[in-house]
Amino acid sequence: MTVFSSAHPPDTLLSCGAMADCDRLTIERGTPGFTLMLRAGQGAARHIRRAFHPTEVLVACGPGNNGGDGFVIADDLRRHGWNVRVALLGSADRLTGDAAQARALWDEPVEQLSVGLLDGAGLLVDALFGAGLARPIEGEVAAFLARAAGRAASGRLRVAAVDVPSGVQGDTGAVLGTACPADLTLTFHRRKPGHVLYPGRDICGGIRVIDIGIDAAAMASVDPTARVIGPALWADRLLPAGPQDHKYSRGHVLVLAGKMPGAARLAARAARRMGAGLTTVCAADDHVGLIAGDAPGLIVQGVPDDLPAFAVARKVAAVVAGPGLGRGPEAERVAEAVLACDIPMVLDADVFSLFAGRGLPACAPAVLTPHGGEFARFFPDIDVDAVGRVAAAAWAAEECGQTVLLKGPDTTVAAPDGQSAILDGAPPTLATGGTGDVLAGAIAALLGHGLPPFEAACAGAWHHREAARRLGGRSLIAEDLADALAATV
Repeated sequence: MTVFSSAHPPDTLLSCGAMADCDRLTIERGTPGFTLMLRAGQGAARHIRRAFHPTEVLVACGPGNNGGDGFVIADDLRRHGWNVRVALLGSADRLTGDAAQARALWDEPVEQLSVGLLDGAGLLVDALFGAGLARPIEGEVAAFLARAAGRAASGRLRVAAVDVPSGVQGDTGAVLGTACPADLTLTFHRRKPGHVLYPGRDICGGIRVIDIGIDAAAMASVDPTARVIGPALWADRLLPAGPQDHKYSRGHVLVLAGKMPGAARLAARAARRMGAGLTTVCAADDHVGLIAGDAPGLIVQGVPDDLPAFAVARKVAAVVAGPGLGRGPEAERVAEAVLACDIPMVLDADVFSLFAGRGLPACAPAVLTPHGGEFARFFPDIDVDAVGRVAAAAWAAEECGQTVLLKGPDTTVAAPDGQSAILDGAPPTLATGGTGDVLAGAIAALLGHGLPPFEAACAGAWHHREAARRLGGRSLIAEDLADALAATV
């Protein structure tokens, strides 16, 4: 009897290789592969019947197990009264194993895949290639998917994809050659990184995960690739404020200002809204009045000569350096003084330019928060496009020995111990100046609360996204985002 288990929590993401191991180990423990295929195809068909009205269906099957799932789907839809045609890439007599057994369920004609079959179809079930696709789609299949995409864009075709839309690489979300965007994607056991990484995330449409009965022992022996960022990652580590708390027990955050003091103001504002017990900004003397003028709850002063000693004396729990810091000898002096502090820190923005080409000196636990351009300057040997965001962030974390948060619509966090997580669904309104400074301040407040760097980075990214979602609209500005953090805590 198959044992169902939560060894992989729902927020787990599995690589294509890890999912293949789950299948293989489940089969080795006694569940026939064809049973898994039946569960996959029938579960997918059930979701299709719920999501779409009966229409003329074209099920496009590939030559592997994804095509086998397609045959099971076609058989199920036909049994429920839907009009179904099946097209196959390649020859039916070349199907083997479970896919051949699934083909035997379909006792009606199987047509050769061609572009013309799309004419008259109201729904395409894309079961051509699964998440493990290794090379670009070309030729006749590319033409078929391009034609399907055009019909879908004009409203003449709905699309349901099996596992991933064909052409989307499951580990990276990259499009290999071409892909037809789906209205609905049906995947199995757990999502893959490509379901939440762009551009795959956009192409998948709605995603449903089908439980196919992966064996509990199989799950336990396969390591997740990443997690989807959510409160489950840090809830048991973040204690709520208690009656005995005071401003220092809630964390004193120190923000270093530079040539553009507005960035430090945003980071400080975010830290306070995120629950920091106390926030200090150290700035050039001619900026002290500017920063203090609209924030009476801030402590604002000049940059001390001995920053590490100052941080100890003032019981600082976390430091932010980089936003608006600038470049040049004075900025470098401040950055090096921050790195000499034995206190958790958030390093952002200009820090990556100051230390590009020479690497980060050894320092206290830190969260690095580069965007794509900063990442490329600071980690020039890591090609994000070639290896994917999860692998890139993981290699960077291992290289520098610190937690790395690679910003973007699919913000990816990696720790040097191998943990990885991806933020799903950040709104495009975050693409405006200053929001990265807000993120840095939010993470610092969470470090000040005692969260370890990986959990603080994940929690900061999640609260940052939630604040933007609550604001909605197209006119979000960073000041509003910082203030909106309070409602997410």
